[in-house]
Amino acid sequence: MGWTQGLEWINPPPVAEEAGGALRVVTGDRQDFWRRTFYGFVHDDGHALLAETDGPFTAEVTFEADWQAQYDQAGLMLRTDESQWIKAGIEHVNGMAHLAVVVTLGRSDWSQVALPQLTGAVTLRLTRSSDAVWVQYRDGADWKMVRLAHYPADLPAKVGPMTCSPSRAGLEVLFRDFRLGPVTDKPY
Repeated sequence: MGWTQGLEWINPPPVAEEAGGALRVVTGDRQDFWRRTFYGFVHDDGHALLAETDGPFTAEVTFEADWQAQYDQAGLMLRTDESQWIKAGIEHVNGMAHLAVVVTLGRSDWSQVALPQLTGAVTLRLTRSSDAVWVQYRDGADWKMVRLAHYPADLPAKVGPMTCSPSRAGLEVLFRDFRLGPVTDKPY
C-alpha cells in the first residue's frame, strides 16, 4: 500500500514527504493525543495517517526517530473518533525509549515498558479481533506482546502511523513498510 493510497491525515504535520518507499514526517509544536486522566487536559492534535478498516485486521509498521524530548512518540493508532482510540509505539520518557500504549474509551490510560537498549528501527503490530486489540513489537525474529486491550467490537475504526511531540516541534520520524491486511495469526 502506497503512503498516499487509501490513507488520510488527521491533523496533517508540517512535513510529510515520500521517498524510496518511506514516509518522512516532522511533527508540529506541542501536539498530542490524550484525554483527561491524571493531567486533566484534552489533546487531539497529534498527527495520524489512517486507513479505513473493516472487521478483524493486522496492521504493521516499521519506524525510527531521533528521540530527544520528553514524550516524543511514534507508532500506530487505531481510531474511531476523538474520544475512542488506541495509540501504541515508542515514547521517549525520562531520557529513555519506552514501548507505550494508551487506550482511550472516554478517558485515556497509559502503560509503558522501558527499552533501555533500543537503537534503530522498531516494528510494531496491532491486531484487532472481535472486542480485543493485541499490541506487539518485533524483537529480533520474535513478536513480543506488550498489551491485550479491550476495544468494543461494534466501533468502526481507522488505523495507521501516528506521531506527536507534546514538548516541542520538530520530531523527525521515518516510517517504512506499512501493511494492513487480514489477521496473520493469533498472538496467543
